[in-house]
Amino acid sequence: MFCIKKISLFILLFIALAALNKKVSAQTPADSTAATDSLLLLQIEAQMQTTNDAAPFVPRVAASSNPDISVIGDFGASYINAAKRNFDAYLNEAEFSFQSVVDPYIRADFFLSLGKDEDTHKYAANIEEGYLTSTSLPWGLQLKAGKFKSAFGRINPVHAHALPFIDLPNAYENLFGEGINDDGVSLSWLLPNHAFYQELTAQAFAGYGDSPLFIRSDRNNFLYVGHLKNFFSLNDNATLEFGLSAAMGPNDSSLSTQVGGVDLTYKWKPLEHNTYKSFTWQSEIFYAKVQKTENIQVNSLGLYSLMSLQIAKRSFITARYNYAQDVNAPAAVLMAYSATYGWLATEFQKIELEGKMTEQPNHSQTYEAWLRWIFVIGTHGAHQY
Repeated sequence: MFCIKKISLFILLFIALAALNKKVSAQTPADSTAATDSLLLLQIEAQMQTTNDAAPFVPRVAASSNPDISVIGDFGASYINAAKRNFDAYLNEAEFSFQSVVDPYIRADFFLSLGKDEDTHKYAANIEEGYLTSTSLPWGLQLKAGKFKSAFGRINPVHAHALPFIDLPNAYENLFGEGINDDGVSLSWLLPNHAFYQELTAQAFAGYGDSPLFIRSDRNNFLYVGHLKNFFSLNDNATLEFGLSAAMGPNDSSLSTQVGGVDLTYKWKPLEHNTYKSFTWQSEIFYAKVQKTENIQVNSLGLYSLMSLQIAKRSFITARYNYAQDVNAPAAVLMAYSATYGWLATEFQKIELEGKMTEQPNHSQTYEAWLRWIFVIGTHGAHQY
């Protein structure tokens, strides 16, 4: 009898606890993340159902509808012994970038530059680059259209603030000024080479008018650029890149100019202590043929070679040699030697100091020095390797 009473009491206690638990559950608010988790689960299931051939694409929802935005400031100071005003300080450029995926097929990149005019000392806006790039073409092809830097050589595709030196090599300036940056189309092909990375690029531009060698023609004469990139992984610590470039377009003599280039870049960055040690050797040689008249052709040669050594976690030293023949008078040769010290505080800030000595064709010497302070706010993607 006592056992039956004990069992009955236990059953009544269990029923009471169950009723209390049901009442508490009814009063407890629903999990606020349940709806979000359900939407996330639906997105994951949708992505799993897509085929492997589809281009990787993250849908633009409320949290990601805005493009990646950044502002890059370039503050500088200079000393030139041959100038009347030896010392100067200035905000050289402010670059605004807007980058985003448009849809599964293309992405957009826009770079707006606010630079200081050397003559008026006023700032003016300029679209440095603005282009669309395909993301899902077959057979290793990629199409680019808009205004962009050409693929000629190693320096031209890189923005100035990302270079390990402040001034451009003399041979490069003689041919391209600040670089080929024009309206056009570009088609690149990743060759099916399983031995090493190989990319062929063909580009057509409307005609770059700011280059010393090329003009924008009034007729259907355009500027064409080609580049073949060969990239080798030597071992876990070192890579080698060998490139061939060519450019052909109209000049101010209503004829054509042809420029050929060869670039070679060796990079060493050990797996161990790679944040403290690295070494880069980069060289380019240019050969230009300028057709002055039907019977007169002027040929000139130019080159540079640099070595960049990382001496500490944040410190780099770059030494560069320059050789340049005058594109109008090849007998006039200019040679220059420069050294740059760079301190990279973080990936968003760096300070560089460069000194340069130039031997002019008349055997006189000029001395120059620059200070550059680069700082970045916002999201800014990695530059070309």
